[in-house]
Amino acid sequence: MPEAFLLDAVRTPVGRRGGALSGWHPADLAAHIIRAVVSRAGVDPDLVDDVILGCTDTLGPQSGNIARTAWLAAGYPHHVPGVTVDRQCGSSQQAVHFAAQAVLSGTQDLVVAGGVQNMSRIPISAAMLAGREYGFDDPFSGSKGWQERYGSAEVSQFRSADMIAEHWDITREAMEAYALRSHQRALAAIDTGRFTAEIAPVDGFSVDEGPRRDTSLERMQGLKPLSEGSRLTAAVASQISDGASAALIASEAFVQEHGLTPRARIHHISVRAADPVWMLTGPIPATAHALRKAGLTVDDIDLFEVNEAFASVVLAWLDETGANPDRVNVNGGGIALGHPIGATGTKLLATLLHELERRNGRYGLQTMCEGGGTANVTIIERL
Repeated sequence: MPEAFLLDAVRTPVGRRGGALSGWHPADLAAHIIRAVVSRAGVDPDLVDDVILGCTDTLGPQSGNIARTAWLAAGYPHHVPGVTVDRQCGSSQQAVHFAAQAVLSGTQDLVVAGGVQNMSRIPISAAMLAGREYGFDDPFSGSKGWQERYGSAEVSQFRSADMIAEHWDITREAMEAYALRSHQRALAAIDTGRFTAEIAPVDGFSVDEGPRRDTSLERMQGLKPLSEGSRLTAAVASQISDGASAALIASEAFVQEHGLTPRARIHHISVRAADPVWMLTGPIPATAHALRKAGLTVDDIDLFEVNEAFASVVLAWLDETGANPDRVNVNGGGIALGHPIGATGTKLLATLLHELERRNGRYGLQTMCEGGGTANVTIIERL
């Protein structure tokens, strides 16, 4: 059977909203990380078959197929195309899946897959809000088919996270304890240099800005809920962030022809979906499906990266899967490190790859909740 190999995965440090990366044009930020991954892997950019980047809210500097713009901004050859993917939070993880599928099909041999998001300059939901100028309040109102099936109930990640907390009986205190652990793990990773190898510094900026050294349960307890009656506060949600990330996926033939040493094998890729109103529960059935298809159990996985959109999402996933919490988000997650939406998929892949190598693990599984109720799962095998 054909194979798809991961040559390398790299990311920028994640910038806070209004922080070190906020002034960067998204195309330049993506160009920086594309150059970094191509250089680190030691491949000729002339041989790249395609560039697939995840990005959401593709307005202004993120519009016009930013994958193509970023490649050209990197100074690379005109003949290499690019395409931009929007699977919401899973956009760059889906970019990896498309790249792997192209390689596995035999139609391409070397693909850049990644993502970029500048949430400081183009706020979250900017594309949805832009529709109001044309008479559309949201993506669903006015759709006869949608309203016949789901009614006019609010569809939002905040409502979903609250519904999950209520359904799984996850208390505010449990979510705050999880959020604190995310910060503690992230700061430990920073202080011991665990992220150094996966980060390509940007003009001297080399350390993630999100983790808060002064956070505590007492500080979290003083925050107001996001809405009346909610169990959520800003402390248990992922941070609005800026960043870019990229990976290189290659065929077995390409690896052999060019004498390359891949770092991991793409063992499994899949995507499933759940109720779009509940939305953020997708990783639960997606993980079960992926493990079944891959012939693995949760105990076979050495490390998990489960995107911390909200603490309730990961806690419910842990409850349903029975995964060992000591193997999940071991270097912190989006609550502490941030969630630059379009870039998060390959950002997590870079962290997963490097940590698997550090621990001499074999299998790593990555998943995340996504708008619309979808969830990607990627399983890599370290080589």
